Amino acid sequence: MKIAIGSDHRGVAARRRLIGFLERQGHEITDCGSHDEEAVDYPDVAADVARRVAHGTADRGILLCCTGVGMAIAANKVPGVRAATCHDEVAAEMSRRHNDLNVLCLAAEMVGAEQQEKMTELWLSTPFEGGRHERRVSKIAELEAAACAERAG
Repeated sequence: MKIAIGSDHRGVAARRRLIGFLERQGHEITDCGSHDEEAVDYPDVAADVARRVAHGTADRGILLCCTGVGMAIAANKVPGVRAATCHDEVAAEMSRRHNDLNVLCLAAEMVGAEQQEKMTELWLSTPFEGGRHERRVSKIAELEAAACAERAG
């Protein structure tokens, strides 16, 4: 799977560790930085990863910052992206199964490395159930399209 991954300065170490984990599993990784611990603005990194997912150059995206919350907010501004912060395996699994989440946001400093890896592996391997959930995800896409039309209008 092609995965774009990015972090702000607070998630550099966690991102690097997670890249190694993903590469060992055979995934193709695009590292969108940040590449050092100099302060950066997380919306810039989130936008890079989110656009790669929205445009189809990445199958999925992973973002890390201190809490994961800011990254999720920023990534969700890109049409076609469904991003959420997950702090446990149940949320990671259900975000795929019911919401077809395509960008996983993780708390680099609030969730340990082993838990980050478990959540990521589960998130990547869980299929979208479709069915009644497809209808709901479609309604989310309709809300997004309407909002984009209103802004353009």
